[in-house]
Amino acid sequence: MSCSTAERMVLLGIAHKSIECGLQTGSAFKPDTKAYPSPLLLTRASFVTLKHDEKLRGCIGSLEACTRLVNSVAENAYAAAFRDPRFPVLTSAEFGSLTIELSVLGPLQAIQHNSEADLLAQLQAGRDGWVIQENHARGTFLPSVWDQLPDAHQFLKHLKMKAGLAADYWSDNIEAWRYSTESFSARAEDAVQYAIPGITSG
Repeated sequence: MSCSTAERMVLLGIAHKSIECGLQTGSAFKPDTKAYPSPLLLTRASFVTLKHDEKLRGCIGSLEACTRLVNSVAENAYAAAFRDPRFPVLTSAEFGSLTIELSVLGPLQAIQHNSEADLLAQLQAGRDGWVIQENHARGTFLPSVWDQLPDAHQFLKHLKMKAGLAADYWSDNIEAWRYSTESFSARAEDAVQYAIPGITSG
């Protein structure tokens, strides 16, 4: 599925509204699903990334599709602003100068590999998001992380560390998946102007 320009604007407006509701009421925006076109009501996974002064300010999402896209975006936008444990809660002073980036995820695709070298050979720089997991250790990088880590070796090392593993750790029990994303963004000062049907805050 690819979102139209109008659908992208609606999703960015939902993310903005959810952060605004969080600042005003302490809870996420709850979209009235009857008001949205059917493509935005499909069950899809999403991530919401917030940046302030071009620096990461929050990023929360889900890898598995478990709710409608409009709800996924609303919940993740609120969580990125107020529940990312790496950052203090977002303030009103920061809100107006945020950049809001949405990533709508495709399905996870399991990667068969027989060694770390084999897995590295399957990493395509700049293209896919990746997940690795061993038991309860799990981490993911969105495709945008390739901008900071364009080398596959460094990408995998940092992904292992994000999962809670040592950078030089390897085990034949490590599982891996790739996924694609459709990503788009807007400044908060622009997203506030995007029309949102059926606003029901609280």
